[in-house]
Amino acid sequence: MKHLLIFVFFVIILLFSANNRIYCTDDVPEAEAQETKTHGSATQEAAAKKHNTRKYEYIIAPFFGVIHGQSTELVYPVITKGELLSELIWDIKPVFYLGLKFDAGRRNIMEGLGVFASAAVKIGIPGDSGIMEDRDWQSVIDNALTNFSSHTNKTNEFFNVDVLIGMSIPLKYLYITPYISGSWMRFSFAGRDGYKKYARGFGNNIYYPIDDDPDVDYFSGEVIKYKQDWFLLAPGFIIGTNILSPFTFELSFQISPLTYCESIDYHLLFPKRTFYDYSSFGLFLEPKAAVSFKKDMFDFTFEFAYRYIGKTRGDSYIKWGDSKSASLLIEEAGAKLSFIDIRFLARIYL
Repeated sequence: MKHLLIFVFFVIILLFSANNRIYCTDDVPEAEAQETKTHGSATQEAAAKKHNTRKYEYIIAPFFGVIHGQSTELVYPVITKGELLSELIWDIKPVFYLGLKFDAGRRNIMEGLGVFASAAVKIGIPGDSGIMEDRDWQSVIDNALTNFSSHTNKTNEFFNVDVLIGMSIPLKYLYITPYISGSWMRFSFAGRDGYKKYARGFGNNIYYPIDDDPDVDYFSGEVIKYKQDWFLLAPGFIIGTNILSPFTFELSFQISPLTYCESIDYHLLFPKRTFYDYSSFGLFLEPKAAVSFKKDMFDFTFEFAYRYIGKTRGDSYIKWGDSKSASLLIEEAGAKLSFIDIRFLARIYL
């Protein structure tokens, strides 16, 4: 909740900046404005004409969409031989969501330089979203798989807040909008039922092959939970054209190493333990395409985006059972995320 309040405050500042009188002056002659004031019974046509002469406008857009991809929890090795010590893959296949977007920008983007601000909130619909798989490579003599488990995955929470502010620059047939964006995402998963297959060990982290008479167990009910909070800061740009009016086409791209992830992994079966991971500086990138059709004070927009965050790295803390103390595992934590995002917006011009 603290993180959400910070983003809401940031959104208010952005929208207030876009509403500044410097950028929102009406191109209505002073005499016409005085006449409108004097004659309070101005016709709707005159009001509409005045609206059309404003430089800036505001847009509210309810939308719905779906994401499809994976969230991954990583543990890097210290003494073992594998590239990873552990990898937990949580399916997001799929997660549907509802949302609301607010935009403020120049009414006719091709008439001159303008300021642009945007904020969007997505709220996921809880539900089963594929499977969760856990793999471990615990051997100190080779990189063979030693542990495997699989469970039904449920996405309990998905929240996303995106904000950006930039400047629109008109060219001959195109416009370009460089911007700075900030994003917060939360995913919360629960794995239930399923089974595990563990290789038999000699001791001292030496194992038989995992298919050589492994230990196999089956589970009922929740066995593991995982929560990720992502924080992203990135520059980006939009290139668009409305030369084929009433259609508008846009391509955008953002990239940044400024990523940070806080995650909590709850192992619910004996031995009960909780991992707290703090990792940062992975590669974030997001290409996106959008097409809009405008009719009077409305338009309908289809957007397609791919969001990727590469392997981050950081420290992990582990707590056993109900212990109040935690042990530090230096540079063992990691996380990554990738998904396709498709959404449909109905935008209303105010």
